Amino acid sequence: QVTLVESGGGLVQPGGSLRPACVASGDSLCIFTIDWYRQAPRKERKLVAADGNGGSPRYADDTKGRFTLSRDVVKNTVYLQMYSLKPEDTAVYYCATGNPLNSLLPAGYSYWGHGTQVTVSS
Repeated sequence: QVTLVESGGGLVQPGGSLRPACVASGDSLCIFTIDWYRQAPRKERKLVAADGNGGSPRYADDTKGRFTLSRDVVKNTVYLQMYSLKPEDTAVYYCATGNPLNSLLPAGYSYWGHGTQVTVSS
């Protein structure tokens, strides 16, 4: 059993930055990576960033060059550093883990946080 808790969202102006964090606790944390999704109102949940698990992380096309994953293994925490935020980045941001098949679909993950709201607006 794994528990994920997101934090660090908020309201920011276009061009601003945020660094949401995802803190994981429970069992089997070392065998799963933690990825980030986002869901805008009335839209489907989409992958934002996938941990490379020792390799290179993968990012959604519309976030490449602006979003960066980092992790603190000791604290079981994954960060999503977001620069140059745009209004279209507005969404609830979720972290997810428990993906033994490395699926890029939401149904492939066993554990989800409850999300943190990111709003980009003037």
